Amino acid sequence: MQFSDVEGDLSEVLLTQEEIHEKIAVMARQIETDYAGEKLLLVGVLRGAVMVMADLARELTLPLEMDWMAVSSYGAGTQSSGVVRILKDLDSDLQGRKVLIVEDIIDSGLTLSWLLGNLRSRGAESVEICTLLRKPDAAKVEVDVRYVGFDIPNAFVVGYGLDYAEKYRNLRGVAVLAPHVYA
Repeated sequence: MQFSDVEGDLSEVLLTQEEIHEKIAVMARQIETDYAGEKLLLVGVLRGAVMVMADLARELTLPLEMDWMAVSSYGAGTQSSGVVRILKDLDSDLQGRKVLIVEDIIDSGLTLSWLLGNLRSRGAESVEICTLLRKPDAAKVEVDVRYVGFDIPNAFVVGYGLDYAEKYRNLRGVAVLAPHVYA
């Protein structure tokens, strides 16, 4: 889906598909350097991280495995509730593994802070975070994020995996959703 397909629903384009792919390539080179000679487990956070995870995994040249976890703190709203529920757990044993959580966006940090603690408690050797987007102005807890694609304003964004009511995930870039859509 192109921006022009839903332009009446968007108030501002933040990132194009090309900008996103360039940044993912830069992050992949740093991850390859940091994990040279290691076997990495990418843990994608469903559903939003699907696009980021797929593009990052294809860009990486080191051995890796992938697994998926679904957690929720949003429901159908636009603000995190702070109460985390596991909707789909990992299939992989994390004992002694190097884990890289792949996220689409970090805003409040509440869900990710919980997820970090959860995965570390499973015996992983290390757990780091890679996110395409971060909203520094929305942070409620500090989370150490090793790889950040873009810092963005505290606005409701859609596209590239991010949704509103399960719409806009297939938008090829990231844009601010116009308030009239979710008001």
